[in-house]
Amino acid sequence: MEVLKVHRIGKELGVDPSVILLTSHGRRSIDTLAEYDQNVCHIEGLIPREYGADAVEIPGARSLLASLEHAHAPWIIVTSGTRPLVTGWLDVMGLAHPDNMVVAEDVSAGKPAPECYRLGIDRLTGLTAEKVPGEFLVIEDSPAGVQAGKAAGCQVIGLATTHRIEQLRESGADWIVQDLRSVVLVGLGTDGTTQLEVRNALQL
Repeated sequence: MEVLKVHRIGKELGVDPSVILLTSHGRRSIDTLAEYDQNVCHIEGLIPREYGADAVEIPGARSLLASLEHAHAPWIIVTSGTRPLVTGWLDVMGLAHPDNMVVAEDVSAGKPAPECYRLGIDRLTGLTAEKVPGEFLVIEDSPAGVQAGKAAGCQVIGLATTHRIEQLRESGADWIVQDLRSVVLVGLGTDGTTQLEVRNALQL
């Protein structure tokens, strides 16, 4: 969790922010905050409203989502954040909402466990991950997320926006790109599959 966010949450809970920081690295906010307060969703839902002005959009995200929506291509958000957090950020940023999403409340184990992406495939297709033919593409910015996607049997694009290229490579990313300007929708295949092109990859 970001230091600024932790200080805001610590004040809300009446807990020393340094204590939260000591236990939060590599964990879902819902796991960390549940130790101090049960109303985690409410607390995380406040964050986009409090810090929306500080949000920085990943270059290419808006155009990629717009192209997917325009083509009616299936896509889903799989996040370690709570539902109020992710929907709050989408609203603040004015980005498209997917028809389905998988959030922290939906799974018992967070990334790098593959449960979230297996559930995402289920919700995207209506079939269990083991029974779905074809390939699925995950776009991730964290080593734990890359590992989760690979463990779920997906191909993974690593975004070098929050972690080093070496960390994404060691986690198993199939491609690494600087941002989402490198991921372009080409179209939909005759079989309904989504066709994407990865440009200017930092690693293939």
